[in-house]
Amino acid sequence: MITMKNIIRDGKTTLRQEAKKLTFPLSQEERQLGHDMMTFLENSQDPEIAAKYHLRAGVGLAAPQVNVSLQMASVLVPGPEDKKILFKDTLVNPVIISHSVQGAALAEGEGCLSVDKNVPGYVVRHDRITLRYYDLDGKQHKIRLKNYPAIVCQHEIDHLHGILFYDHINDKQPFSMKDEDLIIE
Repeated sequence: MITMKNIIRDGKTTLRQEAKKLTFPLSQEERQLGHDMMTFLENSQDPEIAAKYHLRAGVGLAAPQVNVSLQMASVLVPGPEDKKILFKDTLVNPVIISHSVQGAALAEGEGCLSVDKNVPGYVVRHDRITLRYYDLDGKQHKIRLKNYPAIVCQHEIDHLHGILFYDHINDKQPFSMKDEDLIIE
């Protein structure tokens, strides 16, 4: 079971490396990693389990965050008031194949399980993306995402390329955006 002690923190080399693409079929260890990352997200969003194991709630976890430099990330985005899951899957070799011109940022900024400090500022990303990825069974998917799920997937894909969320924040004007960009509450 992945816990917070397995998640490496900002400053570790793996977080700044380009992760290696996977080949199919995945090994048993690679498949297990994908399942374990998703289980972490499920556990982190369950208040009882999260309290028992001292887990920080997360909506995404990339393999580099557990010190494995592979292009794999699990994403679990709950809907409003936890009614319906907006997006749930483990992404293998994900690629954004198209995106909107319009940007979007979360009103309260972004956080990361690998970054313990609060970094204020808007992280402007694409509001809509078309994503191509493989699941753990090697099945290819092509999906369109918008708003929060799109932002979460872009955050996780950044991890696979050695980029952390605060790399996108304007140092001089952390809360600056283009007029046409959206703020997502």
